[in-house]
Amino acid sequence: MSQLITEATAIRELQVGFSDVDLDDLRRRIKATRWPERETVDDDSQGVPLAVMQDLARYWATDYDWRTCEAKLNALPNFVTEIDGLDIHFIHVRSQHEDGLPLIVTHGWPGSIIEQLKIIGPLTDPTAHGAAASDAFHLVIPSLPGHGFSAKPTATGWDPARIARAWAVLMKRLGNDRFVAQGGDWGAAVTQQMGIQAPDGLLGIHSNMPGTAPAELVKGFETGEAPPSDLADDELAAYEQLSAFYAKHVAYAQIMSTRPQTMYGLADSPIDLAAFAIDHGDGTGQPGLIARILEGRLPGELTRDDILDNITLYWLTNTGVSAARLYWENKADFFDAKPITIPFAISVFPDELYQAPHSWAQRAYPDNLVHFNRLDRGGHFAAWEQPRLFCEEMRASFRSLRRSS
Repeated sequence: MSQLITEATAIRELQVGFSDVDLDDLRRRIKATRWPERETVDDDSQGVPLAVMQDLARYWATDYDWRTCEAKLNALPNFVTEIDGLDIHFIHVRSQHEDGLPLIVTHGWPGSIIEQLKIIGPLTDPTAHGAAASDAFHLVIPSLPGHGFSAKPTATGWDPARIARAWAVLMKRLGNDRFVAQGGDWGAAVTQQMGIQAPDGLLGIHSNMPGTAPAELVKGFETGEAPPSDLADDELAAYEQLSAFYAKHVAYAQIMSTRPQTMYGLADSPIDLAAFAIDHGDGTGQPGLIARILEGRLPGELTRDDILDNITLYWLTNTGVSAARLYWENKADFFDAKPITIPFAISVFPDELYQAPHSWAQRAYPDNLVHFNRLDRGGHFAAWEQPRLFCEEMRASFRSLRRSS
């Protein structure tokens, strides 16, 4: 399939590089932080504890090395191309196995392309990671508009549906006549919009934060109504998780969805940016997994440097506020079942915001649920936390679609 390539649609290489002045300014600002008093409780019910943030600040200002992350990024093929008037950044790694399946993976907030770095090798070079050549993927990992190295929209309208359309253009521009898509968090919203739009060539989608809730339940868990009496045990657990999320853990989204421009601290204070991102939380609570890693209480593949790589990327690109505007743009629910009819694969990680019941998924997607699996570990940042399990889920999810394509 050939396309007319103009200057606007050209694909340009990107080299990541920030000056020593930028990094010195970051350290200076961290050291100059004016700290509040300690929280008046002995837990994290008032937010990220002062001790956690001060310990992080000491490490960030003295021992952390952004250049290590920068080198990892520059070891990968980074590109920019203009779509619908906006420059979109993406990593594009083709497998040595020519029959690899093209896969676009979309990050969320407060994440970035940093979340996906650990899955690139296993998915593009499966034989080096204990998998078969027939499971190879050609990977495309874009930065959402207003995030990372993508441009910041200067006008309204860049909601998940528009981003989904842009991703379809991107995959076609890269020469992919057949492809699949994956996402969690905002990536789930964008990927599920792709599923709704069903652009030509999209074989199927995968989500680790899928919309499965029956329409008649959504208002109830969003407003704190008591659950219906006829829910099965796993359905009741999911309903209660979602009720708790909307009652106690959604304040970060409410401020971004209503007053993103007011959050000037995200552009002026590295510590404000870090605390706000860390307080996002996950299915284990708020601040959740990230804070526990910073406290050294949770072993695994996600490290303190990983977390700081991600936050530092937000700082150096000054995308705290521009990323927040995606919440303002979005008008759709996250967790309700979607009108998706193309093949849909779902992985349920135990520490996600909610554990989607199989019954809800089957009811929502009776003819197109091609994969459903419950994992024994991992959470909201699945590709980051458990890259091996995540890659296994990608192979299993899309294996049948390779045969059908």
